[in-house]
Amino acid sequence: MKWLLRGAVFVVFLLGLIVIVTLYVVEPRYAYMPPENNIIAAPGQYASLANEDRGVDYGYDLWGQFITREESQQLLQTEEGQALLAPENGAVRVDDQLVRLGREMFYKETFGNEVFLTDILGLLDGPLTLQNIMRAIMELKGEGTDNLQVELAETVKIGDKIYRKGTKIDTGLDVPKGSYTPLGMPITLSEGRVRVGISCAACHATVDRETGMVVEGAPNSNLNAGLLLALASNSAAYLTNTEIEALQNYIRDEGRTVETSAGKKVPLPDPYELEKAVDEVLASWPPGNFDSTMDLTANPAQIPDSFTWGDHPYGWSGFAFAGPFNGLSSLNNNVHAQNSDLLAQYEQSESLFGIDKEVYIGTILQNAANPKFRYRPESGQKPSEFFKEIDPTPGFVGINENIKPPTFPNVSFFTPNGTIVSSPGYHVGEQINALSAYQNGLRAPEPKIKLDRDTVQKGREVFRRAGCISCHAGPAYTNNRVISAGEIQTEPTRAKAFKGTQKIMKNPVIYPPNTPVPVPENASVLEVPIDHVDPEQIKLAYAYGTDGGYKVKGLVGLYWSAPYLHDGGVAVGPDPDQQVGLTGTLLKGIKPDPENSLRALVNRSLRAKVIEANRRSPQLQQARVTGSGHHYWVDEEAGFTPEEQEALIQYLISLNEPEAQLSATENARPLEEE
Repeated sequence: MKWLLRGAVFVVFLLGLIVIVTLYVVEPRYAYMPPENNIIAAPGQYASLANEDRGVDYGYDLWGQFITREESQQLLQTEEGQALLAPENGAVRVDDQLVRLGREMFYKETFGNEVFLTDILGLLDGPLTLQNIMRAIMELKGEGTDNLQVELAETVKIGDKIYRKGTKIDTGLDVPKGSYTPLGMPITLSEGRVRVGISCAACHATVDRETGMVVEGAPNSNLNAGLLLALASNSAAYLTNTEIEALQNYIRDEGRTVETSAGKKVPLPDPYELEKAVDEVLASWPPGNFDSTMDLTANPAQIPDSFTWGDHPYGWSGFAFAGPFNGLSSLNNNVHAQNSDLLAQYEQSESLFGIDKEVYIGTILQNAANPKFRYRPESGQKPSEFFKEIDPTPGFVGINENIKPPTFPNVSFFTPNGTIVSSPGYHVGEQINALSAYQNGLRAPEPKIKLDRDTVQKGREVFRRAGCISCHAGPAYTNNRVISAGEIQTEPTRAKAFKGTQKIMKNPVIYPPNTPVPVPENASVLEVPIDHVDPEQIKLAYAYGTDGGYKVKGLVGLYWSAPYLHDGGVAVGPDPDQQVGLTGTLLKGIKPDPENSLRALVNRSLRAKVIEANRRSPQLQQARVTGSGHHYWVDEEAGFTPEEQEALIQYLISLNEPEAQLSATENARPLEEE
């Protein structure tokens, strides 16, 4: 009954905190960060956080070029070297302190997004309540889960589907063994209100279903993010990441007007009609997928892993290529500066969405969950003026802790959303740089299946003979290139998601990494170098003058990242005859099997079954998730035996091991010369 005692103590503690907060004495905050004994880690993962062969040594990152401890010690003996490694030149010192900060940020840092998620979006004000979440966690009896099932507090209709009060839904929220809060969901108590935020760990770590232990860096492949957002009371605030053709289609009362930037009176859309349309799109996202692009088109992509070392450029299209750590800090910034605070985009809403900023702000706030943040058009006040009055982060952009880079309100190749997340008391970009250093040190744990050494060796030869290594070369099994959407034949709308940024795109200029936050008025600026990047690759990543493209994904940690492809549509369960496609796996709460799913990746007949199963789902069709593309086969029709195909699959599963990476690096060099 230990779990019961611990749980009771936690509940009493939580209730006590609520009482304290109600009295406005303190503002406590809690987030679970697993100890070493509750982590499934690669051998030696925590023997030392300084690990040179993974890019995490005492040294410096200079715009993606890693300078080792020995090299830096020599450079620092000269004036030229000191200038090169100075923060004024953009150099970021990498050491244990930075990596440890990154791990803390990974689990705990929200950059203030709990206000947007709770007070504006209303994540806990709909059928999904904090009380029911806590009850579901208590029912686990301390054992943990990778899919917290939560009872709905009220009945709701989304599209043509009714979710009834009292039924339990699959949230995909992970609760580690011994924890009493979901992984990556920090809880804050302030102003008498309980708020929940989201940190990196909610999406980029998972709980092992058998042991309840945490796998750092593995994607949360069943996180039901779309449904969780759809159940929020004001999910219309997330409209830019769905498919809304024009706000005019949702106007029902011409008298509910706001004054635009041009001085015209324009009616706001009906909040409930807009809510219904947004909810239907959000609920179409399959588990494990998230639509991170504000292109007013439904095209979610699979949540990626965080085994990031050597896997640049980052993002499904390779859009994050500029700045520290080969663009990884740019990716980390984009996640927090854009996807958890849509108000940060109001200065660009006219350019990006064709929506005047006053209409944009008014639409997001008109049905805010917290009355304090709720805009009322009958007040006659401009939405931007109302927002200034209730803004919890004055001096920052939007609700979160977003600072203005020198290019603001334009966007840049370092920050395609236009802002940089940085909290007061830190330096500019310090937290996202720390996250990058930590992620680059993560190693995928060994697969939980037994692999035959001889079969793996045979699979390596098949990998070479099949031509896989022409793209998946190098220590991270990627050639670090972007392939055109026409060649890879994956979802075309997703490949063009950044196309609309071209008219406000500027070359990146940021503040040096030793600049304090808030940023002083006289702060110096640095140009972020991008001349080392092929301009044609940039055009593909952003769909500038092209139809866009997809980044060649690294293959490290495949055992932990099923299903596969950019849309996560290639999924097969433990029973390959019955559990085919997302309709036969994740949509039924069945975890995809990595071996069977990889088989569908390279076997055209099995893939055809996967695509057909996905095609039969109206939900997946709405989300444009098909499992098609990447038609590179290793099957009998391509001249390979079933035994060779099986060997390839075992080899791909084995790529978690560092020595396998070294072997692949050695094998890749002769091919490049050929």
